[in-house]
Amino acid sequence: MKIGVVGAGLMGGEIALVFALGGFEVLLNDRDDAALQRGIVRLTALLDKGVARGIYTAEAKDQALARITTVADIGRLSECDLVSEAVFEALDVKQTVLKTLDEVCKPRCLLTSNTSTLPISTLSAALAPARRSRFVGAHFFSPVSRMALVEVIPSFDTAAETQDQVVDVLQRIGKTPIVVKDVAGFAVNRLLHAMLIEAIKLVEEGVATPEDLDTACRLGLGHPIGPFALMDAVSSGLCLQVQQILQDAYGERFRPPALLKQRVAAGLVGGAGQPGWIPKADTAR
Repeated sequence: MKIGVVGAGLMGGEIALVFALGGFEVLLNDRDDAALQRGIVRLTALLDKGVARGIYTAEAKDQALARITTVADIGRLSECDLVSEAVFEALDVKQTVLKTLDEVCKPRCLLTSNTSTLPISTLSAALAPARRSRFVGAHFFSPVSRMALVEVIPSFDTAAETQDQVVDVLQRIGKTPIVVKDVAGFAVNRLLHAMLIEAIKLVEEGVATPEDLDTACRLGLGHPIGPFALMDAVSSGLCLQVQQILQDAYGERFRPPALLKQRVAAGLVGGAGQPGWIPKADTAR
């Protein structure tokens, strides 16, 4: 089986990596060679850190990178048996990519989407009716190289065989898939963002600082990372975007807090090297 991944960013790059580490040949696609090169540089740095920490051997690193071939021509994905769409979380962008994949991929190719919030049945509408039974959501969690969970979300048209095949492939690369009903935000993001919204409200009300709330969640609730450190890792901009989608679907309970909107507008989004909720010197707390 050959795997294709569309999108060489933070999520797509690591999705390609976990398939490569699992022994699959991978074609990694993005809009141009520059984006692909940035993705490979990120993956190489990630693997180097893993080797330094004893997570990977140098041999495993070299083998994984050798299994990933970068391709700027999406038509090359016609060689693949399973393709994961991992582009920007916008309905029009994802539907455009899926429509292209439907045209270039062979009829038996499985298509998956890494969307974290958009209903799979809505995305499925971009595909020809004959393809829809072979399309399913496969939502990985960041950082993909460390997080074991994957939500598998069948659409109205997804065949049981497709769901089973994708679950099997995910298990073969060491992931733990759970099957979730196709609703906006699925299961985990609804739980997560209810917590994030309340955490931000606690800061707005002056109840506690982001640093102390992170400590409370780690030591009082057993979470591996606090909510504010998590928002810094995935970026507050993405969190705001997800909450706006959830608000559209479920109403006021998911309305993004004013403080989150203000910080995103001010550029305090976290992510790659940007200032966020937790000062950089305090990220180990």
